[in-house]
Amino acid sequence: MPLTHIHNPAALLQSLKLPLFSSKVSAGFPSAADDFIERSLDLNEFLIKHPASTFFAWAQGESLRDIGIHDGDLLIVDRAAARSQGAVVVAAIDGELTCKILDVRHKKLLSANPDYPPIEVAGREDLLIEGVVVYSIRKHHRA
Repeated sequence: MPLTHIHNPAALLQSLKLPLFSSKVSAGFPSAADDFIERSLDLNEFLIKHPASTFFAWAQGESLRDIGIHDGDLLIVDRAAARSQGAVVVAAIDGELTCKILDVRHKKLLSANPDYPPIEVAGREDLLIEGVVVYSIRKHHRA
C-alpha cells in the first residue's frame, strides 16, 4: 500500500474540544436517545500521544483491506511507538513509502490481502521503518 501526502501536524496542533456523549451509539438495534454530555474530547489529545514524532499520511491501495485500512484512509503514524510483532508500520524501501504489517519473527512485511505477496526484508539495507500506524480514519460521507 503506497502512501501519498505526508503531513506533520506537530506545529499546527490546537486544542479543539468537542462534546462527547456518555451513551454509546448502537451499531445494531436502536436505543433510546441520551442527551447527557459526559465531557469534552480533544481529538489531538486522544489520537496523538507524541506530537513531535507524529505525522499523517494518506493510504493508497488495498493491500491492507482485510484489517480495515482502505484506499483514501488517513493514517496517524507515530515514530516513537514500539515497532513490535504485528504492528502496522510505514516503511521506506528504496526510498518509496509503503504501509504493511511488521513480521519481526520471519523478517517480512506482510499485506492483509491475498493478492499482495510478503516483502522479504532480511538483510535489506534500503529498509527504514518510519513509524507505527496508531490510528486510521475513514471518511464515510462522500458528499
